[in-house]
Amino acid sequence: MSGKTLKRIAEALERLAPAPVVAPDFDAAEAFVWHVEPDRLEPVPQVARVALDLLVGVDRARDTLLENTLHFAKGLPANNALLWGARGMGKSSLVKAVHAAVRARGLPLKLVELQREDLPSVARLLNMLRTRPERFVLFCDDLSFSHDDQHYKSLKAVLDGGIEGRPENVLFYATSNRRHLMPRDMIENERSSAINPSEAVEEKVSLSDRFGLWLGFHACDQDQFLDMIRGYCTAFGITLPEDQLRAEAIEWQATRGSRSGRVAWQFVTDLAGRHGISLTGA
Repeated sequence: MSGKTLKRIAEALERLAPAPVVAPDFDAAEAFVWHVEPDRLEPVPQVARVALDLLVGVDRARDTLLENTLHFAKGLPANNALLWGARGMGKSSLVKAVHAAVRARGLPLKLVELQREDLPSVARLLNMLRTRPERFVLFCDDLSFSHDDQHYKSLKAVLDGGIEGRPENVLFYATSNRRHLMPRDMIENERSSAINPSEAVEEKVSLSDRFGLWLGFHACDQDQFLDMIRGYCTAFGITLPEDQLRAEAIEWQATRGSRSGRVAWQFVTDLAGRHGISLTGA
């Protein structure tokens, strides 16, 4: 084979090879979003979040996650955390609010969000972060797995780290509506059809066991719902007679057919708009 042919083959292989991942300027932002094709970390100029003290009814989860995150940011041992439970009760808001609270204490913690669909690329992300001096919380929102979904195998690279182990400077937080990250009917179907039912779903169900912290979020009652609204109104200077505020809030949740932190925020957004009050910085 001639030298020219070998050169053309080498050039062709070089074109096919993925471009090396270029690390961003980690001083440019406090948060990043992981993208693939090509692999890159995009800085987030301003994180969309609410203040920690505005999250009502999640005191235990708030205190536990804050303490765990502070330990990690200080270089101490800390656990991966799974925030699971009712929709709209502040799971993702709590992760972002805790990140801000830790940074407010002078600890330069970075937040990196990645999508469930990008979990297969997580080993490449970990390789980028492994040698960095900064400390990172990887955050995956609304994490769950369905039938024939193999992405859960990639999650183990984050939680266990394989033969290399999880990088000491990386922690993983996830939110999910499911405690075991997979639908109940999927668990029961696999058990009923398996030769060894006890082992059929052990690999998938054990994913949640790999999280050191399980923080449950439950649907709020009417008093908690109204407390959330009052807290937002106080924070943003929205004044309304108590009986009027209560009546409008109850009517709002009745039209939505549910009560949650998300519904409370949607009501406050509507209320602020009607009264000409800005929610900038929320």
